[in-house]
Amino acid sequence: MFELTEEEIDMMVSQNVIPGKQILGGAKPFAFTEEGVAMLSSILRSKKAIEINIAIIRTFVMLRKIF
Repeated sequence: MFELTEEEIDMMVSQNVIPGKQILGGAKPFAFTEEGVAMLSSILRSKKAIEINIAIIRTFVMLRKIF
């Protein structure tokens, strides 16, 4: 997990991925790496958490194929 930089926040806000900076209240959002999501899935045991983690990992795989 890592904290987004100001440049990354500006890019995300401009693409409507995250709300405007004023809604964030000055806090910098955090993001997970692919490895972080994989580690999180080993801790969270609920069915919903597992399904979401699988979907996120699949998204990372698709992005890696695109790039």
